[in-house]
Amino acid sequence: MDSVTMGIVVFPGSNCDHDTEFAAGSFAGVKTRMLWHKEHDLQGSDVVILPGGFSYGDYLRAGSIAKFSPIMREVIAFARNGYPVLGICNGFQVLLECGLLEGALSRNREKKFICRHMHVKVVNNRTVFTSLYDENEVISLPVAHGEGNYYAPEETINSLEEHDQIVFRYSDADGRITDEANLNGSVSAIAGIANREKNVLGLMPHPERASEAVLGSNDGARMFSGLVEQILCRA
Repeated sequence: MDSVTMGIVVFPGSNCDHDTEFAAGSFAGVKTRMLWHKEHDLQGSDVVILPGGFSYGDYLRAGSIAKFSPIMREVIAFARNGYPVLGICNGFQVLLECGLLEGALSRNREKKFICRHMHVKVVNNRTVFTSLYDENEVISLPVAHGEGNYYAPEETINSLEEHDQIVFRYSDADGRITDEANLNGSVSAIAGIANREKNVLGLMPHPERASEAVLGSNDGARMFSGLVEQILCRA
């Protein structure tokens, strides 16, 4: 394999699809494919990305309608066959709704939309998505969400901890996990989690919006470049 194809799912209401296409496709050897929600073909994708936005207008509950899109049957099978799937913001909500990840996301603690750069601590750098980060490194990624308050029962949180599935946590600039740094109120300050096999990752921060220094941070670019490296090395 000398190239990587990244498929980006487009739902009605997606608004970060082309940002993600630009960020993911900015590396040598990467091809991107826009996958309309009604399709049944992943078009040879090596990676599938569910971008941010407001799929189906967030009616009923964020991500709850998108899980019924025809393309999601293909995405679920793709993930269960061990291929990488990344869900960003609304994409994370869709992954939770369709059962590829555990837990739920509710309204932010202060019931207000949060749009700002936040410090995010890399808790697990042993995934295909985080291999270019240092463990416990603090990076800067923007968030833009009204329903980013992650919740799961205590037994699920304990299981996530036990199996190293917590990948990102909100922190301060020094990596301290504080209530003040955890603006949306997520349990255990969780910003992103993976499945047990570590091939599915969902996170609320937007790495595609931190892919160039002109955007205020290029810390998100390493998620995409590391993913490309990992896939090419494993081919």
